[in-house]
Amino acid sequence: MATFWFNDPPPLTHARSGAAQPTQQPQQTQLAHQPHLSRLLQVPGFVTFAVRIDRAPEWLWLALLAAALWPTFWWMGQRMVDGSDDPLGLLALAALGTLAWVHRRALRAAPRLSWLAAAMAGTLAATAARAHLPDLASALVALLALAAGLVAFLPARVAVAPVLGLSVLSLPLLASLQFYAGYPLRVVTAEASRWLLALMQHDVSRSGTSLLVNGHLVIVDAPCSGMQMVWLGYFTACVVALYTQHFMQHFTQHLSSHASRAFDSRTFLTRLPAVSMLVLTANVVRNTLLVAAEASGAHLPGWAHDAVGLLVLAAACGGIGWVMARSVGRPAPVLAPSAQQPQ
Repeated sequence: MATFWFNDPPPLTHARSGAAQPTQQPQQTQLAHQPHLSRLLQVPGFVTFAVRIDRAPEWLWLALLAAALWPTFWWMGQRMVDGSDDPLGLLALAALGTLAWVHRRALRAAPRLSWLAAAMAGTLAATAARAHLPDLASALVALLALAAGLVAFLPARVAVAPVLGLSVLSLPLLASLQFYAGYPLRVVTAEASRWLLALMQHDVSRSGTSLLVNGHLVIVDAPCSGMQMVWLGYFTACVVALYTQHFMQHFTQHLSSHASRAFDSRTFLTRLPAVSMLVLTANVVRNTLLVAAEASGAHLPGWAHDAVGLLVLAAACGGIGWVMARSVGRPAPVLAPSAQQPQ
């Protein structure tokens, strides 16, 4: 901690070769040019308040940021409770809370100012946008602001992109995505299933989202669009990326910080296309199996439909976990001091 002299410090003397050197005059401190600050620092109450602000724990600032965004959380809760959307966003919020808890001992005492400024600007923008933008759009800005505040205090080794991804996934947006993107996904799924069924020697044709297989009409309905599988796939990608990185850091502490950092935002973003392909392939396989069963005259009960969906989802999430968890490359070995000497 820096020490300020309100009066002149004692003179400094130096001795060299038995002769006394002339006394050095101290330089003027910045407080001499800021009389108002000098007066404030002489007020005990102001100093005590400033010390308390400086020593406030990191979780308090995050709690205050979340409290400032309470209208967004109130709207999200109402939308989840009234049944207008699936409550899957709670899993993403729980993952963000768990991430903060896991790194609670490594949170920054001095946050990154750029991300903290982004969090403050986003909070103000979300508050102002509630009167002019749809609730979902203002909630998106608010949750991105909350994620930016969390990133400001998290250690630098934590990748930023998965944190922002979890904040987006915490929105109650499945119903909106189903409305806008559900039909195109159903058309793509039906066409891919038609191609696979044709390879299996079935007489199949497609019209919109309907398939005529061996004289049986099968409709690819809204649940077959795979929107929930898309959400769970990206959620798995974000969680595996964050926690795989945490455990890699835990078990590679003997390496240098650069060598042990094997996952970052760029790596995460470059692997997202593979996540999308795995999700789309899994949904096509699930739909093809169910359509083939219906076309063969074997009417599966509801629990069989659910079982097939869960098995395919588990396989897809396992593949996504493998894609995200595999290392970027072997870190450079740390050479011993003797080995670093030129021959």
